[in-house]
Amino acid sequence: MLIVADENIPLLDAFFGDIGEIRRVSGRTMRPEDVRDADVLLVRSVTRVDRTLLEGSRIRFVGTATIGTDHINLSWLKENGIQFSAAPGCNANSVAEYVLAVLSLYAERCALGDWSQLSVGIVGVGNVGKELAEKLTRLGFCTKLCDPPRAEREPESDDDFVDLNEALACDVVSFHTPLTRESEHPTYHMIGEKELAGLTSGQLLINAGRGEVIDGTALQARLNQADAPLVALDVWEQEPQINPELVDKVWLATPHIAGYSLEGKVQGTEIIYQAMSRFMGLPIRKQAGQFLPEPVLSKVSFTSSADEYAAIRIALRACYDPRQDDARLRHAMAAPADERGAAFDQLRRDYPVRRECSSLKVQLKGTSKSLHDSFRAIGFKLKI
Repeated sequence: MLIVADENIPLLDAFFGDIGEIRRVSGRTMRPEDVRDADVLLVRSVTRVDRTLLEGSRIRFVGTATIGTDHINLSWLKENGIQFSAAPGCNANSVAEYVLAVLSLYAERCALGDWSQLSVGIVGVGNVGKELAEKLTRLGFCTKLCDPPRAEREPESDDDFVDLNEALACDVVSFHTPLTRESEHPTYHMIGEKELAGLTSGQLLINAGRGEVIDGTALQARLNQADAPLVALDVWEQEPQINPELVDKVWLATPHIAGYSLEGKVQGTEIIYQAMSRFMGLPIRKQAGQFLPEPVLSKVSFTSSADEYAAIRIALRACYDPRQDDARLRHAMAAPADERGAAFDQLRRDYPVRRECSSLKVQLKGTSKSLHDSFRAIGFKLKI
């Protein structure tokens, strides 16, 4: 059996090496001739999987180690009897922790002693949005959830959904929608000139979902105007050929890595391994936890004199500080114009190991129950 896989999917040999021969190729430049003689195709979001790529091949199973499927022609796969699996929820916690790290930086910028004073509008309440909402609620934040498709499908839901305008009135607005163009509630350019005009310098806009949800041209124009909001972008239009002028204008710029924790990436591989094994009638013998190495930093300790928010900030940034990715992306954008796309992809391909909060044990000596609850809400392991 021949398995063609994006070279950037982690632990390919560990999960698939004893199932078949693995051929690694570049996901961004994958061609029909790369997959024609393959039985299985494993991709990420940078590969468009459709008739153009697969027609005439012997592919029987396609797996994407991502939560999104807008790069997959699902109807064509179904029509041609090709089994498909995505990895929904695999990196939801990673993205939620990314947003928490950004919120921590923003609260510090606003000189807030208590970051939960910020109201947060969450647009898109799927796996990622729900994970983020649960963490923020447990931390004491006021959250507003906006998800029109879910609001229509789940009228009896316990979630109290609001419309987009109400979500956009929050101190922080974070986007976690899929990219849709022809649905009843399309998300393509759902944030344009009109919506951006209503935002002020007292607000933060975060997009860690899909770049095309925000009209980049309108955003750049708004950032050139007075009273513009702060903006943190992890996703961009026209990746990897992103607009360096927009990078210059936003407050925080990262190269589509919000979901790039080691745990998130490995779970994505595990999910498609399990789906492929079930499809082929093979036993499922491997789990992601088998392959996670010991973290570089395994424990931090706080005493009874610790300030609650300062302790949270220190622990969060011990796991992840977005400013490092911001610096790397800005440096990459200084490359000649014809090299920037490759530089963007290289940042993702060579991304350093980032561990989730669950990898860090927090020792608390004589600290308050409130601090214990906050650390648990984020996902740290506690030693009291």
